[in-house]
Amino acid sequence: MAKTPKVYVVWKGRAPGIYDNWPECLEQVDRFVGAQYKSFASLSEAKKAFSSGPSYVATKNRQTFGDPVSKIRKTIVRRISTPISPALAVDAACSGVPGPVEWQGVIFGKGKLAFRSNLYPDGTNNIGEFLAIVDGIRWLIKEKSDLPIYSDSKNAILWVKNKKCKTTMKRTAKNVSLFKLIDEAEVFLTTTKHSFAIHKWETEAWGENPADFGRK
Repeated sequence: MAKTPKVYVVWKGRAPGIYDNWPECLEQVDRFVGAQYKSFASLSEAKKAFSSGPSYVATKNRQTFGDPVSKIRKTIVRRISTPISPALAVDAACSGVPGPVEWQGVIFGKGKLAFRSNLYPDGTNNIGEFLAIVDGIRWLIKEKSDLPIYSDSKNAILWVKNKKCKTTMKRTAKNVSLFKLIDEAEVFLTTTKHSFAIHKWETEAWGENPADFGRK
């Protein structure tokens, strides 16, 4: 017997409302501070819960997703069969540590290259991943797009969230241009407000990041 699809209520998130699938619900609450959301067994129950607010007490058959998003991140690979599409996927490639680094953004779902950086000497993959997300935010603003961003780098996502590139790489005569980009990126993040969703690309479940350079 087929399972009845769940209905998801988002009281507090990027776009509060009722959603008929988990990926769309996740897009509203993932990394949204103070997100409030739950799943219900029927649309009628979800409507009643949405109008009543987060304190609504539903039937015992309800499944709850009330844990902080940071906790449910561990189960995302099991809960989501496919990533949100279309989306902007970003990735970097670096030959050696340090070594030449570059990065790019690809529109997942359309197979379109959004942007690609120059090749910079004496860098690291983490730096490239950080700058890739920042360039992704810039590109979305320029294009007036609200696509979510995917990166397979936890470090880079955290650095962008904290608006600081936490690299241990030393500034040298060879990487002056790269560090200039880092400085500009940090200023940009500090002075620019945005609400773009930045998700972790789950390589284990979905395969290689669409923006991967294919050099592994």
